[in-house]
Amino acid sequence: MFLGTIFSFYFVPWPIVKAWIMPLPSTIQKHVDKAADYRFDGIVVCINKKGNQSEFYTSGYKNKENSIPADPNALFKIASVSKLYNAVAITKLLSNGKLSIDKTLADYLSS
Repeated sequence: MFLGTIFSFYFVPWPIVKAWIMPLPSTIQKHVDKAADYRFDGIVVCINKKGNQSEFYTSGYKNKENSIPADPNALFKIASVSKLYNAVAITKLLSNGKLSIDKTLADYLSS
C-alpha cells in the first residue's frame, strides 16, 4: 500500500495543483500573462460586459516565428478546445429556452 501511494504521486498533475494553491494574480492582464507559463504561444481573452462593452486582454504571440504579438483580432488553431465552447453555448441556449433537445436540427433551419 505504501509503494502504491508513492507510485501514485507520479501521476498527479502537478502544474494544476500548483495553480490551485498559488494566489490569483491581482489583475486580469497579469492572469493572462501567465499563459506563457503553460506553454501557450499566445492568448486572447474577451470579457463581455452589460451594454455590449467588451474588454480584450492579450499575451504572447500570434506568430511566434516572426515575433508578432497577439492582438484581439489574432486567430489561433484551437483544435478540440472548441468542444468546450460549443457545450457552453448549447447549455446557455437550453437554459434560456431557445433550444430544445426534443427538436431536430430541421426544426431550427429554414426551408
